[in-house]
Amino acid sequence: MKTFTECEPLQRYSLSGPTMGSRFSAVFYATAGLDTRPIQAELQAAVDRVDGQMSTWNPDSTLMRLNRAPLGEWFALPDPLYQVLLAALHVGRLSHGAFDIALGAQVSAWGFGPAPVGACEAPRCTAAAALTLDPERRALRKQAAVSLDFNAIAKGFGVDELGRCLERHGIQRYLVGIDGELRARGEKPDGAWRVAMERPEYGRREPFAALELADTAIATSGDYRHWRERDGQRYSHTLDPHSGAPLHNGIASVTVLAASCLYADAWATALMVLGVEQGTRLAREQGLGAVFLLRDGEQIREVTVGI
Repeated sequence: MKTFTECEPLQRYSLSGPTMGSRFSAVFYATAGLDTRPIQAELQAAVDRVDGQMSTWNPDSTLMRLNRAPLGEWFALPDPLYQVLLAALHVGRLSHGAFDIALGAQVSAWGFGPAPVGACEAPRCTAAAALTLDPERRALRKQAAVSLDFNAIAKGFGVDELGRCLERHGIQRYLVGIDGELRARGEKPDGAWRVAMERPEYGRREPFAALELADTAIATSGDYRHWRERDGQRYSHTLDPHSGAPLHNGIASVTVLAASCLYADAWATALMVLGVEQGTRLAREQGLGAVFLLRDGEQIREVTVGI
């Protein structure tokens, strides 16, 4: 397919649509007069596939059918879901268990999932220990009763899918996103893509700082967008896999820059769970850019790695 050349005049386009309880966006530059209807349809189809495979809110999604599958029974996965599963297990290993997709029951128990709120013990088995993989068949079987939850990685993968869709149409300058998780390719005609990093304020949105992106992805995990209150105490939707309970470590948010939004999304959660000391150390080891925002009384303190 034709790639748009630098000598052709470029026009700004903006497309969007519903997905994952939010909306996707795609801003890009291409030649004037482009018919965007097939691109819009392909973008929507791309995120619909991700949602149809990885949603915990759709009882008919592939993931939820996997969660209902009997122990010991092999379950074949579509390639996208299998690749995201491998990435999740990879981040889980590198983060020493700070990222774990086997928290579905705990997520629901704390009121952040589709199942009724109720008591739940800390996970007895991690995803890595509970799952046996068959790479040749792209299949897995559960060796222990775990409920898998891809909410901390699926959105990032969806953003990457949006980017790949535009690239198949030869588009080399774009910014795509889903609810604040973003991926940039190339630059705008007047320079890098400039995006806002949110101030971690409960119940409102305002910028904290601006970052410039070019050929990178960005994702944020925070305690200020999704929370629940119990007995006057506010609880974050991000759970600590080791305790099965919401985090309470003083970190308001972690923003990660990485080559793909899939990994930026997963690492943002992992680093938030690890805390600022271990998290900054691991971010340096993995070559990640990261911004930790810490609550210090009424003030927000910033710790930056690799940016």
